[in-house]
Amino acid sequence: MNSLANTPHRLSINQATIRAQCDMKQAVEEITRAGISGIATWRDKVHEIGLAQAARLIRDAELKVSGHCRGGMFCAADKDGIAQAREDNLRAVEEAAELGAGSLILVVGGMPPGSKDLSGARQQVLEGLADLLPVARAAGVKLSIEPLHPMYAADRACVNTIGQALDLCDAIDPDASGDIGVAVDVYHVWWDPELERQIARAGKARLHAFHVCDWLVPTQDMLLDRGMMGDGVIDIPKIRSWVEREGYDGPIEVEIFSERDWWRRPAAEVLETCKERFATVC
Repeated sequence: MNSLANTPHRLSINQATIRAQCDMKQAVEEITRAGISGIATWRDKVHEIGLAQAARLIRDAELKVSGHCRGGMFCAADKDGIAQAREDNLRAVEEAAELGAGSLILVVGGMPPGSKDLSGARQQVLEGLADLLPVARAAGVKLSIEPLHPMYAADRACVNTIGQALDLCDAIDPDASGDIGVAVDVYHVWWDPELERQIARAGKARLHAFHVCDWLVPTQDMLLDRGMMGDGVIDIPKIRSWVEREGYDGPIEVEIFSERDWWRRPAAEVLETCKERFATVC
C-alpha cells in the first residue's frame, strides 16, 4: 500500500471539519496557511458571503474544490415540496459550476414527515435524480450520490449502501458515462460486507469522491462525534486500496463532524493533525 506522505496534493479539507471555528473567508485563509491545496465547500458557508465572493476567494487562493455539499433531499410529502427541492437542486448545480467543484455531493433525503413508505421515498429519489442529471450535464457538473449509514435512513438518506447508489446510477445512466456516480465516505460504509465488491462494480468512472474520518468506540453522538483518522476502528488504508485499485487517484477529503473534540480546537491545530494523519494512517 503506497504511503500518502508523498502525495500531499491529494489532501482536501471539507469545510465541516472546521465549520465551528471558521466562516468561508477564514476557512480559505486557514487551509491556505496550512499548505493544503484542496477544499470542499458547504452551501451555507458560501451563502453567508455570496457565491461570487466565495468563488473569488477560492480562485485567488488557488484552491481546488473537491466537492460542493450538498444537493439532494429529493423526498417530500406533496408536489409543492418536490418542486421546492427541485429548485434548490438547480441552485446547487449552478453553485457547483461557479465554484469549479469536482462534483455536487448528494445526500438524497429520507422519508417525508409522517411517512413509513421507504420504497416510495427511494422512488422519489430516482425521479429526482433523473430530472437533475441532464441539467447537471449541461452545466458540466458531476453528480455524486453519497450513501449514509442506515441510522439515517428515515430522516437524511434512504440510500445507505454503495450498491443502492449504483443501482440508481444504472437506472438513469446505463452507459456509465461518469456524469453520475458515488462518493465513498468511510464513516458511512465501512461496515458493509459488500463494500469491496461494490467499489469494484463502480469502477473509475463512477468513483467520484473519497471521504475519510474515523468511527469512535464508543460513539457518543451519531452525527457530531466522528473521529480523526487513526482514532477509531475503520481500516482506512484497506478501503483506500479498493478505490485506488479501480483507478481512483483523486482528492482524499477529510470530513469530521466533532462537536465534543475537534470543533473545540484551534483550526490550525486541526489542520496540522489532518496533515499528519493523512500522511501516516490513511
